Amino acid sequence: MYLGIDFGTSGARGVAIASAGNIVEEVRCPFEMSLETDLINCWRTALFSLLEQLSGESRGEITRIAINGTSSTVLLCDAAGNPVDAPLLYNDARGAGMREKLKNIAPTNHTVFSATSSLVKLLWMMQLPSVTKAKYFLHQADWLGFLLHGKLGISDYHNALKLGYDVEALQYPEWLNRLHISIQLPKVVVPGNPVGELRSEIAAKYNFPRDCVVCAGTTDSIAAFIASGANSTGEAVTSLGSTLVLKLLSSTRVDNSQYGIYSHRFGNLWLTGGASNSGGAVLKQFFSSEELESLSQEIDINKSSELNYYPLLEPGERFPINDPNLPPKLKPRPDNNVEFLHGLLENMARIEARGYKLLQDFGADNLKTVYTAGGGAKNTVWSEIRKRYLGVSVVSSSNTEAAYGSALLAMNGLKN
Repeated sequence: MYLGIDFGTSGARGVAIASAGNIVEEVRCPFEMSLETDLINCWRTALFSLLEQLSGESRGEITRIAINGTSSTVLLCDAAGNPVDAPLLYNDARGAGMREKLKNIAPTNHTVFSATSSLVKLLWMMQLPSVTKAKYFLHQADWLGFLLHGKLGISDYHNALKLGYDVEALQYPEWLNRLHISIQLPKVVVPGNPVGELRSEIAAKYNFPRDCVVCAGTTDSIAAFIASGANSTGEAVTSLGSTLVLKLLSSTRVDNSQYGIYSHRFGNLWLTGGASNSGGAVLKQFFSSEELESLSQEIDINKSSELNYYPLLEPGERFPINDPNLPPKLKPRPDNNVEFLHGLLENMARIEARGYKLLQDFGADNLKTVYTAGGGAKNTVWSEIRKRYLGVSVVSSSNTEAAYGSALLAMNGLKN
């Protein structure tokens, strides 16, 4: 059996699968509010809680484990792997000013120029007093993996992309040397490749096989892509969660930070895409889950909405328009809630279609099928509206759990 572990924003999940790919067991651990101010203890507690919750039968048969974490959630550790300061979460933009330091060093439009990139965070952390005790820079998934296998300073090329790692040449680029980084950057391996056996004391305590292997991990969104079942060029996954996240599998790499586009290496292919700030969080601002369900059923999907919106919670967009000051456009609001919801859903569909068109305009493979993950995948009316704008088939992902994707990664590695 194979265990996939997903560390999200509100909790951790584990999925154990058999070699046929079927789910044998699922476990969950919401993050305790009392521990959230101490993220390190929160993560450690959640990780071992998941192991403990698994049945003895499952634990005795698990031979490989892989973990995904939120992209660009990072921390500094000492020589023993102890964090020297609080981690910085994926959306922490305190280091945005450090982009000036990269201006004449990093290539134009590189993904490291994002205000929340791992490299920008590292440069900011290097100014903290605690840096004197630090030896290693790790991503969330790297550190959690270390807790299980005991090897420090190892990452995967999905997590390392926003650190500046060259995922095409599979090495750190020469330009990184000009930043004179005193912290040891992680050694980067292929996601899903074996890193080391589970620590003997953990294997003994929880009755895992002594030869159980911990593999290199990935990011949460790529784990969700793997879970979807998409595996051919032209297939894409749209995650309709709080935001809209687009990922298109392509034989061509596309990167352009000017438009919020970047590509992850995916075996011999490329997973290109971007993330919009529009999405479910805007819908939840106006409607309850029950209202979204009932009002959606009243929408005439054969009729286009005449409302011209750009649904955002607050100013700022990342993709397909990259403008930190882009204002929300949610007026005029009709008295009829069905019309208003229709306008929101249709304009989000336009954003999604515009995003995929932009990826193709920059050279990504032609869109063939869109798999849908996230809470919005259940809304069949929205799926029909999206199908009209996308012009391709829109289907629900076979599985939407990132933990399931990590279990597949543990079992198969990256096939392409």
